[in-house]
Amino acid sequence: MAIVGTFFFLQLFGFTINLLTLFALVLAIGIVVDDAIVVVEAVHAKMEHKDMPVRKATVQSMNEISGAIISITLVMAAVFVPVGFMQGPAGVFYRQFAFTLAIAILISAVNALTLSPALCALFLKNPHHPGEKGHPHEKKGFMARFFAAFNAGFRSLTNRYITSLRFLIRRKWVAIGALVLIAGTSYWLIKTTPTGFIPTEDQGFVLYAVNTPPGSSLHRTHKATEAIDKIIKKEPSVNNLWVADGLNFISNASASPYAAGFIRLKDVDERGELKNPDEIAAALTGKVTSVKDANTFFFNFPTVQGFGNVSGFEFMLQDRTNGPLDKLGNTAAAFIGALMQREEIAYAFTTFAAGNPQYTIETDFIKAKQLGVSVSELMQTMQIYFGSSFVSDFNRFGKYYRVMAQADISYRKDAASLDGIFVKNNLGEMVPVKTLVTLKRVFGPETVTRNNLFNAVTINGVPKPGFSTGDAIRAIEETAKTALPRGYSYEWTGITREERSAGSQQIYIFLLSIIFVYFLLAAQYESYVLPLAVILTVPAGILGVFMFIGFAGLENNIYVQIGLIMLIGLLAKNAILIVEYAVQRRKRGMSLVASALEASRLRLRPILMTSFAFIVGMLPLIFAKGASAIGNHSIGYSTVGGMLTGVLLGVFLIPVLYIIFQYLQEKIVSKKAGEENWELE
Repeated sequence: MAIVGTFFFLQLFGFTINLLTLFALVLAIGIVVDDAIVVVEAVHAKMEHKDMPVRKATVQSMNEISGAIISITLVMAAVFVPVGFMQGPAGVFYRQFAFTLAIAILISAVNALTLSPALCALFLKNPHHPGEKGHPHEKKGFMARFFAAFNAGFRSLTNRYITSLRFLIRRKWVAIGALVLIAGTSYWLIKTTPTGFIPTEDQGFVLYAVNTPPGSSLHRTHKATEAIDKIIKKEPSVNNLWVADGLNFISNASASPYAAGFIRLKDVDERGELKNPDEIAAALTGKVTSVKDANTFFFNFPTVQGFGNVSGFEFMLQDRTNGPLDKLGNTAAAFIGALMQREEIAYAFTTFAAGNPQYTIETDFIKAKQLGVSVSELMQTMQIYFGSSFVSDFNRFGKYYRVMAQADISYRKDAASLDGIFVKNNLGEMVPVKTLVTLKRVFGPETVTRNNLFNAVTINGVPKPGFSTGDAIRAIEETAKTALPRGYSYEWTGITREERSAGSQQIYIFLLSIIFVYFLLAAQYESYVLPLAVILTVPAGILGVFMFIGFAGLENNIYVQIGLIMLIGLLAKNAILIVEYAVQRRKRGMSLVASALEASRLRLRPILMTSFAFIVGMLPLIFAKGASAIGNHSIGYSTVGGMLTGVLLGVFLIPVLYIIFQYLQEKIVSKKAGEENWELE
């Protein structure tokens, strides 16, 4: 019901069914059952331990756990509130994912408070209450014996768990030391884990860029691409191949020294030894080095459209001195050479070349004035003949046509073409263009790029296997400090710019989520101290996140960061179940230790049930294959690892933290000497 209801709100908020919302719905399947599990387990515990009829057990259970359910729901929703403050494309990722999940959680809470108790009263049977089906005196079948054996085993596990808690409560320094060790290890893992942004997925395509020497003819470029194509077609993973000679897709320009190729890969199971597109691209890069007079670079498409044409990193080298373009080209080549010395960089390159043979037009302004020729009219005439000029549009036969005026190829192929071109002066006379302009042979770039008003060169590259784009970014920043001369700087562009901005935002969003949860719990418990018993269990989950993604060879990317924010709420939920019940028992007169042990005993089962239900729900993401496999793996490994260590370590830390902070709270509020008996009876 929660999942179906979520679709209504998705349409209401204008969200679409895309990869992000589907990720959220997959995670929601493992989360929305938590509240219902808590309700069912609480009712079952009342029937088992107090031998109540099902209706009475339901009423009493809801009186005890309604506050915990509301608290859990508010915490889970509060975790995602700061996501709304994120800017840029990263904010789109976070918002669609987080709001979809928050909506499903809110609906599940309403179900848990209304529908689930009614269903418990209708369908649950008390096997321990006389007169109801399943009473112990009735003959038991296989499933009944299995459940009885399982319950006996779980009771034994619970007793061992309580024994361990008694030990930790007597020696609190062990628990505090373990928490400090967990937090320190988590911090170290965060610092040493490679960082990334949006992982490059297997889209079944590899593309490559070919650069021949400046001034090369299209025929020479075509010969080079033919030789490259023969090598590529021998690769067992290649299905089809398309080549566009004269296309520079890095700078979105057309020029004869460039070419672009698009490789369609076979299905993963048919690719042979190399499966990963990055590995295939690296292998092809090495094989095509045998082709002379051509530099070839292989890439993957970026996962998200609009962040450049290729994956990897991208930045612009700026000349802030407004110097000559050939000096900018030489500086770019030297900087690329310095980058290639770094172990983090597989290769870096630029398509900028200042050595293309060109003509520069030198106009005799004095002579043009004498002959009555407007210089603007002269330039417009040459533009029409040698460049082109838009004339009009028209529709014919159901198609749209554009009319462009330009001289035929044979009339603009060389410098002698100027002999047949005339421009009209102010007297209506035709003046030969050649008498007003001269052509001078020079060398220069095919295209000139400007960034922030400065002449700039676009540099692309790919990190080495085993290193992330975050490692490559740090390498570029370190190299720029030593390799760039005075007056030169760089600016991040494309997906690299978004990675830099999203990384700084993510830290603040994570801290804001923690703060939101803290103040929400402070308002509920009317204490600024007791919520720390909940908040301080989060490092136990962070430890598992980075251990598991390190084991899987994944980066700390945007999907892992989304999982981290979600885990704040999930781990806080486990702590709330224990702390909320312990606070209730404390208000009824139990000692601190007794209330903590009672809450831990009764809430262990729902904590393990909800946590392992979530973990099992995430396992399909770990084994996912296909176009979004890395994103699935990132969310799967991070959430499974975080929840596993969070629950296994948290159930031991939470009671000890509750005793410590509840004692401090009572000492602060009541200002009494604190005669509490900390020893176990």
